[in-house]
Parts: sequence; structure tokens; C-alpha cells
Amino acid sequence: MTHADKSSKKQTCQQKNSIGIFADIQNVSSIKGKGHLLLEFAQSKGRIGCKNVYYNLHYIDQVSIKNELEILGMKGVNVPDSSENSADYRLINDCINWVAFNASVNIIILVLGDWDYAGLICILKALAKKVIIFGQRGSASPKLIKLVGNENFYFVDELPQLVGNSNKTQPQNTSLMSQINCKEAIEYLIEAIKTASRQGKPTVFGHIDKLMRQRCANYQGYLSISTDDGKKFKSFSQFIDVAVRDGKVKKQNQQLFLTELDILAA
Repeated sequence: MTHADKSSKKQTCQQKNSIGIFADIQNVSSIKGKGHLLLEFAQSKGRIGCKNVYYNLHYIDQVSIKNELEILGMKGVNVPDSSENSADYRLINDCINWVAFNASVNIIILVLGDWDYAGLICILKALAKKVIIFGQRGSASPKLIKLVGNENFYFVDELPQLVGNSNKTQPQNTSLMSQINCKEAIEYLIEAIKTASRQGKPTVFGHIDKLMRQRCANYQGYLSISTDDGKKFKSFSQFIDVAVRDGKVKKQNQQLFLTELDILAA
């Protein structure tokens, strides 16, 4: 088999992979500032079908991380019960239910490090699902690492290297993600703001990003937007700043509004 045939086969396999991400913020707070890298890592493996992040509304630091991840398109799941292991139980229940109703999923990425999740991992492995774990250095259970194997366990702070190495050794992965140019993305941004306004919904970054995904199949988050010079945006907020400078939208307190011109056009 030629190198090109091997690359094509690997690319086809990655396109078929269906992935679920379940992250416990309380367990791995070091995910802060690295959510975009986690998503890029997952996208290099296949198509992401679920991106849940669990937090407790009563803890400001957890809410801050949750807000950051929601901007990236992840779904925040509030577990206000402060009793021991409450977030663990909710994550485990949601993960098992999602896998049960999505038989095609074959990779589960867990951001956690507690031994309490050992049962979930055993169930997933029994169902022939590949389990990849990202833990927090210094607090991850050695038993948990042994359960999935060193080849499927990483520390969150390794993400920059993992994503960088993937880009260098597997440049074809970037083509797996549909692309949309900046001008088109701004048009969908405007439509999303109009829709949210008509529905009486908040025009916060996370909700607008979600509406854009619903209306444009090629839009899969800010990483799928290509700038005029071929570069990628580092965050959804950076893309918004370009739209603001272009005079298309206004930003105030993390909410987005149409400019006078776009209001008249609506």
C-alpha cells in the first residue's frame, strides 16, 4: 500500500469516527484557556457529536471556565448540588445515556481524573468504545491512568504539544473540518443576532455561536473560519472583534447587537 493510500484510508477512518466529550471542570480546572486545543485535538480524530462540560453555578471560578468553553461551542451542564460526587454521577449518567442512543459513537474523550469514574470507563470499554482521558497534573489517579493505558491518557498541559505535533505530522486533518470564509461567517453572525433578537433570546457569544452552527453546516466554530490571509482565529471573541471593526455589529457586555444599517436592512 502506498503512502497516499495509507493517508487516504486514515482520513476516511477519521471521518467516520463519532466523538463525545465530557469534561468535569471541578476535577480539571486546568482546562481553562485550553478548550480550543481540546476541540482541535478531538476534531483531528473525527466528528464531534457531544461537548458537555459540568460545573457548579455556586462557584465563580467554575462558572468562569464554563463561560469560556461555551463561547467555543461546548454545552455547560450546571450541577448545583454540592454533595460529594454529584457532578460525577450526572456526567456518568449523561455519558452512558448518550452512548446508548448514539450507537455509532466510537471515541469518548473524558476530561477528569477521579477514580470514581473507573466504573464508567469499564462500561465504555466493554461496549468497545475507545476512551481517551485528559487529567490534571498532580491530581489524576494513577489507577485511572493504568485503566486506559499510557497511550490514551494525557495531561491537559500537554495539549499544545499534542495539537502542534498533529498539525505537523498529519496536515490532512485540517481538511476534515469544513471551512467558511470570514465574510460569509459575518453574514451568518448577523442572521444569528437577528434570529436571537426576534426570539427574545440573549445575544451572548455562546448562543450566537450555537445559532450559527444550526444555520451553516460549514461553520463548526471559530476554528472553521478562514481569514483573508489564510490564517485561523484564535478565539470566537477575536472573530467578533473583526466583525465589530468591519462595522457590522456592536458588542457590549459580552452581548452582540446590530448596527443601525443592519437594523434598517432587517
